[in-house]
Amino acid sequence: MSYVTGIMVYLVLWWLVFFMALPIGVTSQDESTDDTIPGTPGSAPVRPMIWRKAGAASIIAAILWVFFYIFIA
Repeated sequence: MSYVTGIMVYLVLWWLVFFMALPIGVTSQDESTDDTIPGTPGSAPVRPMIWRKAGAASIIAAILWVFFYIFIA
């Protein structure tokens, strides 16, 4: 496996894990009573925790990439 292939596999795994993690633990402004932001729709998340989910996606994608590398190599 070349370096480019390894990087591309990692990026695809990262995006998949990141998009799966996005809806976890999200509360909409309609569901929350204290943190409504004027001018935003009620379906907007109150605290999306994007950086925490990106970090978790990085770690999980790295673990999955190692399994993928072992399987291919």
